[in-house]
Amino acid sequence: MNSTLTLADLTARSGLDVLDHLDKEVTIPIIDGMQAQGDLIVIPRALVADSVQTYPAQWQQKIPTAGLELLRSAAGGNPHVLVADEGNCEWCPWVRDAEGLALGILDTEVTAYLIHPEHGGTGIAPGRYVIRRQRENSRRTGFGARRSEFYLVAD
Repeated sequence: MNSTLTLADLTARSGLDVLDHLDKEVTIPIIDGMQAQGDLIVIPRALVADSVQTYPAQWQQKIPTAGLELLRSAAGGNPHVLVADEGNCEWCPWVRDAEGLALGILDTEVTAYLIHPEHGGTGIAPGRYVIRRQRENSRRTGFGARRSEFYLVAD
């Protein structure tokens, strides 16, 4: 895919649509660092190499041109879809994650894109990334004690 796509270009190529409140003429930013899209976070693999590993008998799936749904939002809502040129981008869902948040590892030689109807599109520069669920910290108090609890972000 071209590295300077607009949201309109991405929706036309993928066949996926976004909500009307989003500006379809905006150029999608391409980021080679951490980025978030709703309840997903994209992390360069090197930053979490100690806590996320692939299984020895891993397999990688080529991302088809039409995209691969990584996660459907809360209550069966809108999907987060990974889109890239076929054959240049691979997805490995078989990972061990000490925190239990990883959906998989993305290896891409071209710009890949995440598209979501409510959030639009984000570009992922070539490289190796872990895509995880996001979580939030909620501090609870009671009887003078404070404790932290983590909840998955749901959009």
